[in-house]
Amino acid sequence: MSLKEILPGRLGFGTAPLGNMFRAIPDEEATATVEAAWDQGIRYYDTAPFYGSGLSESRLGEVLSTKPRDTYVLSTKVGRVILDELEEGARDLGEKGGLFEHGNPNKMLHVWTAEATERSIEDSLKRLGTDRLDIVWVHDIAQDFHGDLWVQKFEEARTGAFRVLSRLRDEGVIKAWGLGVNKTEPIELTLALDEPQPDGFLLAGRYSSGVLAGGTHFEYQQAPPEIIAKVNRLKELTAKHGISIKAAALQFSLAHPVADAVVPGATKPSRIAEDIAALNEKIPAAFWHDLRTAGLVSPAAPLPDNA
Repeated sequence: MSLKEILPGRLGFGTAPLGNMFRAIPDEEATATVEAAWDQGIRYYDTAPFYGSGLSESRLGEVLSTKPRDTYVLSTKVGRVILDELEEGARDLGEKGGLFEHGNPNKMLHVWTAEATERSIEDSLKRLGTDRLDIVWVHDIAQDFHGDLWVQKFEEARTGAFRVLSRLRDEGVIKAWGLGVNKTEPIELTLALDEPQPDGFLLAGRYSSGVLAGGTHFEYQQAPPEIIAKVNRLKELTAKHGISIKAAALQFSLAHPVADAVVPGATKPSRIAEDIAALNEKIPAAFWHDLRTAGLVSPAAPLPDNA
């Protein structure tokens, strides 16, 4: 089954921010945001144990466990196992782990073996308050997280997580699995034809980022001056054409023929309505032409059909 057949629409809800990404979010605000997504028709929800050491999954589960399970699509990730043991003193979350310094204080193992994958899924089901998952992503098997160790980690996932998830898919326990990564660069390691094959990919932050919609981060760090300058040029162009930059970002992302959905995150109920409006906003072809002419997108980047 293809991801397009599984996903209920072109707009999902990413719940990394519900893990207290960059800031501590009150429980009531997190709950209200998920409820707003539900009330406005969002039916695909993505989460991960990494997001606040299980906090995102627990918060999402509190709301979704009250909804009919057959009416929404749910995905989470494997690659981190949350322990009952708590961190003492400075939290050792690894590279980029500081994203969730306001999350739960539980220690976390970064591991992609078969045993860890099965445990991770079992623990996620408990936190989410559900009996099944639709899609499972293998999280952060790439050089940007692991440096020179990434080949070793990939091999661990290839012989562990990949095979477990392929078996679960074949048994009908899950509908699909794939890789959840941050980079578009080709993975230098290839899988033989008789090895488990992923159904798709979840790509974080390559086309649109919080810095476009008013945030201050790019690549999970404070945005450098050259990125801020590019964002300002984009804002000038969207202002010239009387459109919102969020609409341009979301619709640009969906213009790629391999993109089945966009999954923006949010921590405020009002952001959900903004996302839906942005996806439906009319953008003139002249904007896409000017975007290309100004060199603000790659010459090879697909643009919407009306461009």
